[in-house]
Amino acid sequence: MKHSAVTFDGAEGNRLIADQVGESGRPVLLLHGGGQTRHSWNVAAERIAALGHVVYSMDQRGHGESDWVPSGNYHFHHFARDLVEVSHQIKERDGARPVLVGASLGGLAGLLAEGAYEPGVLYALILVDITPRMDMGGVAKIVGFMAEKLEEGFASVEEAADAIALYIPNRSRPKDLSGLSKNLRLHDDGRYRWHWDPKFIKGSKRINPEDRQAVQDELVAAAAKLGLPVLLVRGRNSELVSMEYVEEFLSLVPHAKFVDIKDAGHMVAGDRNDVFAEAVETFLTDLFANV
Repeated sequence: MKHSAVTFDGAEGNRLIADQVGESGRPVLLLHGGGQTRHSWNVAAERIAALGHVVYSMDQRGHGESDWVPSGNYHFHHFARDLVEVSHQIKERDGARPVLVGASLGGLAGLLAEGAYEPGVLYALILVDITPRMDMGGVAKIVGFMAEKLEEGFASVEEAADAIALYIPNRSRPKDLSGLSKNLRLHDDGRYRWHWDPKFIKGSKRINPEDRQAVQDELVAAAAKLGLPVLLVRGRNSELVSMEYVEEFLSLVPHAKFVDIKDAGHMVAGDRNDVFAEAVETFLTDLFANV
C-alpha cells in the first residue's frame, strides 16, 4: 500500500512530517510514544487504511524527521498544542475531525488536546497503554534507558539492537535491522545516536518534569471531561499502567471501552501487533457502522 509524505505545521510553526496511507475516507491520526517514530505504526496504518480510512502516522516534534524545536519546548502541553493544530489541518484536508490513536506520549497529547485545550477537536480517542496516572518506577526505567547512551551513542546499528534486546528481553531480536536504523542518526564522528532531540529528556522544558504530580492531576481532570468515544488498550504486562489506574480511568470515563492484551507490555503494538490491530479495527468498525 502506498505511503505518501505529508507535512503539517505545529504550534510553533515547527515542521511535522507524516506518512499518509489511503486516499480518502474518515481520517485517523497515529501518534507514537516518546523516543519512537512514525514508522512504528507501519503495519497498523495499512490495516486501518484497508478499512476505508485515510491514515496519517506522524513524527512528533523533536522526533524522526520532524523539526527539533529551538525553544526546547518538550513538555506534554507542547505536544498537545501541536495535536490541536494538526487536527485542524486534517479537518481542512479531509472534511472531518480525526480519530486519534495515541501510544503513551501520543495518548497523553490527546487527553490534553481534547479534555483541556479544545473539546471537540477529535472525533474519537484510542489510548494505547497510557492513563492519566502512571507508575513512576516504570517511567524512570524508560527514561533511564533513553538517557543511557544519549551522548556516547553506538558504534553500529547492531550495538543498538543489542542494547534494546537487553532492555526488552521478552521480545526476539530482529534479524532485519532496517526498521531500527530509522530510529538512529549517523553523526560526523561515526557514532549512531537516537533520532530524537536530547532536550526531550535533558532540557529545562523536558518531557519528564519535576512537577509530575501536578501533571498527573491535570491529566486526571482532562480525562473527566472526555465526552467523545474512547478506547483504552493496555498491555497486560505494562510497566506503566496497572489495573488500579485502569479502574480509575474507567470511573472517570465510564463510557470508555477497554481491551487488555495478554503477553504484551508497554510497547503493545510491537509485542502483539495482530491482537492490537484487531482491537482497533473492531472499535473503528463499530464507531462508523451507522455513519
